[in-house]
Amino acid sequence: MVTDTKECFAEILSAAKENKKLLAVLVDPDKFDESKAAIFLSNLPEETTHIFIGGSTVAEGRTCEVVKRLKNLSKLPLILFPGDHSQISAHADSLLFLSLISGRNPEYLIEQQVRSVKKIKNTRLEIIPTGYILIDGGKKCTVHKVSNTFPLPQHEIENIVNTALAGQYSGKKLIYLEAGSGAEIPVSEEIIRAVKEALDIPLIVGGGIRSEQQLQKTYEAGADLVVIGTAFENGSFQN
Repeated sequence: MVTDTKECFAEILSAAKENKKLLAVLVDPDKFDESKAAIFLSNLPEETTHIFIGGSTVAEGRTCEVVKRLKNLSKLPLILFPGDHSQISAHADSLLFLSLISGRNPEYLIEQQVRSVKKIKNTRLEIIPTGYILIDGGKKCTVHKVSNTFPLPQHEIENIVNTALAGQYSGKKLIYLEAGSGAEIPVSEEIIRAVKEALDIPLIVGGGIRSEQQLQKTYEAGADLVVIGTAFENGSFQN
């Protein structure tokens, strides 16, 4: 059982109130080489504040192995970003308790959450209820395929805002706008701005962000925490 977990939500909330921008790098356990963990950590952008861990599909046990390795080498908060209930490790600091509120598949609205309860109720994991909204990033992403749900079109801004507010009103502590892994088109600044203006809770944005310029534009539009994954993973992120 973990005894030194961090209070990640309080930190995110405080940063949002102070307009201090946060950056998370996403680790896909199935693509992560633990023997190169130290190199990975040394190459993180200087402004990195969190490490997210998860993927749409991950082999049984891989998440726990990666979390333990990173925990031994880094003091950065480790936040689980699971694709399903099997990707839960008691060695992490926090868990984004995701509901895919942009879709209508009960499997990812509540079923996976129910299945996860046995794994999390006796741990010290900080549970952060999070409304997860999939936005069309210009290509069929893995989340779309696995969840059997469709992303919200980027031009349906009112629907996206209403979906985010529905998440807030139903008790979510965070809203996560996701264009999908390797998205060709990131979530638009117009969407981010509209959602941020409507919400009273912190906003996370990820998918398709490949450069420092895009990162800064995402912050300026209103994102409190930005997630980069594929671009950093394949070395294509441009400073």
